[in-house]
Amino acid sequence: MLKKQYLKTRPICKVTFRIHKTAAQSASGIALVGDFNGWDTQATPMTALKNGEFTAVLELDTGMSEYQFRYLYDGSRWENDWEADGYAVNGVDGENSIVRV
Repeated sequence: MLKKQYLKTRPICKVTFRIHKTAAQSASGIALVGDFNGWDTQATPMTALKNGEFTAVLELDTGMSEYQFRYLYDGSRWENDWEADGYAVNGVDGENSIVRV
């Protein structure tokens, strides 16, 4: 799930990325990986919540209208966001999720 909050004082959108418990399944760790962090699998680990969900909040520059991203489960399995703003063919193994700001 994506939640967006646009800042009035700067060209920034705070985006909350949240993976529900049912989507997280039995993952022990999930990383948020995408254009915003140079596709670095270590740069943005998501926070595990007590209710079984995972979350991360990023401040994204609205000057770039969209960002591609995916979730990396336990360092080995790629997943898309079920409620992304769109999807783009990634040329590797399917599609990437898109968040538009």
